[in-house]
Amino acid sequence: MTDMDGKRKTIARDITWLSFNARVLQEAADPSVPLRERIKFLGIFSNNMDEFFRVRVATLKRMIEFGGKKVKLNMHLEASPEKILEEIMIRVLRQQHEFNRIWEILLGDLKKEKIFLINEKQLSREQKLFVKQFFEEEVRVNTIPLMIEQIPQLPYLRDKSLYLAVLMSRKSADFSRKYALIEIPTKAVGRFIQLPSPDGEKHIILLEDIIRFNLPSIFSYFGYEKFESWIFKLTKDAEIDIDNDVSTTIIQKIEKGVKNRRKGKPVRFVYEKEMDAALLEFLMRRLNLTSKDNLIPGGRIHNFRHFIDFPDVFAKKSTRKKPFQHPLLAGTARVTDVILDQDIMLHFPYHSFNPVIDLLREAAIDKDVVSIKITAYRLASNSKIINALINAVRNGKEVTVMIELRARFEEEANLEWKEKLEEEGVRVLIGIPNMKVHAKCCIIRKRLANRTIQYGFVSTGNMNENTAKIYGDHCLLTAHRGIMADINRVFLYLEKYKTSPDILKACKSLIPCPGTLRRELIKLINQEIRAAKKKKPSGITLKMNSLSDETLIEKLYEAARAGVPVKLIVRGIFSMYSESKKFKTPIQAISIVDEYLEHARVFLFVNGGKEKVYISSADWMVRNLDHRVEITCPVYDADIRKVLKNMLTIQLNDNVKARILDNHLQNEYAPATGKKIRSQVEQYIYLQSKRSKQQVADDAARITVPNPIEQ
Repeated sequence: MTDMDGKRKTIARDITWLSFNARVLQEAADPSVPLRERIKFLGIFSNNMDEFFRVRVATLKRMIEFGGKKVKLNMHLEASPEKILEEIMIRVLRQQHEFNRIWEILLGDLKKEKIFLINEKQLSREQKLFVKQFFEEEVRVNTIPLMIEQIPQLPYLRDKSLYLAVLMSRKSADFSRKYALIEIPTKAVGRFIQLPSPDGEKHIILLEDIIRFNLPSIFSYFGYEKFESWIFKLTKDAEIDIDNDVSTTIIQKIEKGVKNRRKGKPVRFVYEKEMDAALLEFLMRRLNLTSKDNLIPGGRIHNFRHFIDFPDVFAKKSTRKKPFQHPLLAGTARVTDVILDQDIMLHFPYHSFNPVIDLLREAAIDKDVVSIKITAYRLASNSKIINALINAVRNGKEVTVMIELRARFEEEANLEWKEKLEEEGVRVLIGIPNMKVHAKCCIIRKRLANRTIQYGFVSTGNMNENTAKIYGDHCLLTAHRGIMADINRVFLYLEKYKTSPDILKACKSLIPCPGTLRRELIKLINQEIRAAKKKKPSGITLKMNSLSDETLIEKLYEAARAGVPVKLIVRGIFSMYSESKKFKTPIQAISIVDEYLEHARVFLFVNGGKEKVYISSADWMVRNLDHRVEITCPVYDADIRKVLKNMLTIQLNDNVKARILDNHLQNEYAPATGKKIRSQVEQYIYLQSKRSKQQVADDAARITVPNPIEQ
């Protein structure tokens, strides 16, 4: 299938995702970004790549095994999985080369700041004594060597863990060689250890190098004299197979799936390129790997995801600005009272997340509150949201929590939350077979005399106070009757999907998934197309994480051909060709990667001058539209619509951190003409300007924080 210029209609989603991760790598390469943040971006890039192989590459490999049965795996590909895998490997190796180049530069920059990564061969006498003592006191008990030649079957090797492959030999007899494996105990000990250092310097050693230094001690029993070692790691298929055994509950299936994930097939083997050839061949044979299994040679350091937590040894400390209170909530006694009077939208991470927690805390102790219902996808490890809900139960409220047990890589944590909530008396819903619940909403019901009052919120982001500090999201606090009525319908659907599968069709304000959103979006786009053809005002501005749904992409092509101004802000996957000679009005498509992760979904349609604005939990992807419960919420308040529109305009004018999403995935920065506009800085300033001078002064009196975002 080809587009209007004779090309494919869409770009393979996995290739566009790699293009997104290249933008993360650009941040690591940007000398204007503080050094600690650049190192952190390398960690984010590495963690992203791990998950990409665990999920996407693993899925493509499964497709090949299943003979390309796309429907079974909900894949929509215009190229064969084999061809996509080939292109993936070309791009991954290219990015790995760029990664290594950037790391060498950052090592030089660390030296300029008198920060040195020391390996086991560079230790001073004092440091050697420290490393020996540290190993004996902290590491040895967590270190279990495996003599892999003596074991009939190689033991289970953990996904994401780091391993040291050891070659032992004697100087007198080179042919006498032994192999061993040691798992690096980063969870128990940590990856980075600060060493005694000369004045004015900071020396850091990696845990694996402490183990390398102590290899003679670890293997002293065997009498070997020469020790060589190389780091490697495995990435495994992370997909959880939910079997169709009707005798088991969804809980049992997920518990079984989490255990089986450990047995996932390797999809990537990353190793030190200097590894002994015979040892490498031995490991490949024992792991059943071939040259087609994404073997990636690298440098001495692997698992760069740990570098997200690189120790704070820098002279320049973080200057990130603190979130501030929404002006309508500043100084108020109760969040509830304000929401019952008017809609409020919180814009994270600029606004504080505390009002969301305060709203639930107030409900927990309000004698008139009868019930609370809320969805949960990814929760903070010490969730204040959960604490407030447990407090509500203890105060006699009916609390219902929809926990999505299948939130990827959160399955075990969510199972634990389920158990804890149920112990406290919370009613826990666990979702719908073959469909994730990704909607973010809450409804609180209270009785006053003979009437019922309902209020709550709809959000684009998770109910997670930690990620709210670094994710860009919007949360609408509201008592709007239509929205509350529809949230009730959403929970009724979650409770009675078996007997009442059509409940969501009755929604009048919210646009839910599955089954409705794509159809409604097509109607909204068609309306803009008709307006453009009649020479009337038209326009579509969309912000989201990912855009890959072919039906909606085709409608956007049609809109651009009709002359509708289409403006797109898409952080990650972008399968659309944004350039064509057939477009009457060129499409503006950008991606912003900066200090905060752009996570919000906002849809704006000109609608003949009466603009329609929505916030949503859903990206424009098949999985969101057809296989998840999602909420798209209209913004009725004119002032809030104006603020959202202005924030979109600020982002569309970004010429510092915006990259152009073109047909060739080049990731070129938007032209920096005129005043430099860094949208995350400008949005902070814009939202600050909505506050009174007294509120700003009160904040300044409470805390003194250096300017965050200036670099």
